[in-house]
Amino acid sequence: MGTLGKAIYSVGFWIRETGQALDRLGCRLQGSYYFQEQLSRHRTLMNVFDKAPAVDRGAFVAPSASIIGDVQVGRGSSIWYGCVLRGDVNSISIGSGTNIQDNSLVHVAKSNLSGKVLPTIIGSNVTVGHSAVLHGCTVEDEAFVGMGATLLDGVYVEKHAMVAAGALVRQNTRIPCGEVWGGNPAKFLRKLTEEEMAFISQSALNYTNLAEVHAAENAKSFDEIEFEKVLRKKFARRDEEYDSMLGVVRETPPELILPDNVLPDKVPKTT
Repeated sequence: MGTLGKAIYSVGFWIRETGQALDRLGCRLQGSYYFQEQLSRHRTLMNVFDKAPAVDRGAFVAPSASIIGDVQVGRGSSIWYGCVLRGDVNSISIGSGTNIQDNSLVHVAKSNLSGKVLPTIIGSNVTVGHSAVLHGCTVEDEAFVGMGATLLDGVYVEKHAMVAAGALVRQNTRIPCGEVWGGNPAKFLRKLTEEEMAFISQSALNYTNLAEVHAAENAKSFDEIEFEKVLRKKFARRDEEYDSMLGVVRETPPELILPDNVLPDKVPKTT
């Protein structure tokens, strides 16, 4: 940001501060008759009661996600945009390398009708697809929960098991290792293949790598973002100079390289 940009930014800041000061003054002058609007600032990590989230420094939590109360997130895990993890009446535990994808909800139950305590436990290298709902359940390592699936209280998903997209898994259902369950209510569909089991592990690894990219982007300062905007505008037509600034190397496949005598605008080299 240049000198002019900093000056404009400072003026804008003071105008906003002045507006807030005038609003407070107006509220005082109105006395008991004024309507006070309470503005709630989004908090990615929030305490509740005496419980505070414990997120590993190597985990990625998107700015619009909410992690509330007694929640533990392990190293290399990622909590994506719009997710809510609410550990208020019980605890949530998430292992390492697990991804909870966009708009998913993870909650807990204090206990069921028989008095069993129902925290939510999610193991390591688990993939939870977009908009899934996990409530008072357990998901073991390297399991897969599809997009829009719902796991109710007491559900237990074993290692290398898969819950299909959109499935509704009823209370206290146990999904054995190596099986695919789907439908509403969810039922056994078939066995997982070796390739599908390998896909579950690879999916978790892919999201761990992708989370690093998003974490780096979210960590950029205002000046860095503005500088990149200028670069994009200046080099809207991507060329070699633009690529070199980004550290990108684009190699032309050998089959697309034409001899000099084929290109009409090239003059043969003289020896």
